[in-house]
Amino acid sequence: MATKDLRINRQIRAREVFVIDAEGNQKGIMSVFDAVMLAESVGLDLVEVSPNANPPVCKVLDFGKYRYEQEKRLRDAKKNQSVVKMKEIRMQPKIERHDLETKSKFIGEFLAEGNKVKVSIRFRGRELAHTELGKVVLDKILAQLTENGVGFNLDRDALMEGKMMSMIVSPAKVSAASVKKDNQ
Repeated sequence: MATKDLRINRQIRAREVFVIDAEGNQKGIMSVFDAVMLAESVGLDLVEVSPNANPPVCKVLDFGKYRYEQEKRLRDAKKNQSVVKMKEIRMQPKIERHDLETKSKFIGEFLAEGNKVKVSIRFRGRELAHTELGKVVLDKILAQLTENGVGFNLDRDALMEGKMMSMIVSPAKVSAASVKKDNQ
């Protein structure tokens, strides 16, 4: 629950609340008025931390400090998350060997950057009668990636989507220990 949504002191709507004091001791169920008086007597706030419980759970704490710690925790979580982008490489089933090598090189670079790659084969006209040629091209791409030592996971095998056949490849998971070892 976001700190903006928390009710404190006289904003708490319930008649009775379960109170936990500043040291973490359970004080039990008491009226909101008594709980607010208890919090004010020690110079702190009464914060409703679990409004959906029956009765709602409230803690006696310094609200400013609590809000700061919650926001800091959110910033740290946001900093540690990684955004994975989806790149797409398109080709036709009658692609030349050199063009296929170039495309697989680009796919390897995208995977090295940590992006997922959607490899698509576009069929036009009579090519739709020979979709197995697209599967052969996708298999060649996978073989070249393996041959070049690119670490990858096949998220979705070749699948027809209208006039296109595509597969999704993602970078292989790298352990944190090997990343630290490489950086040193």
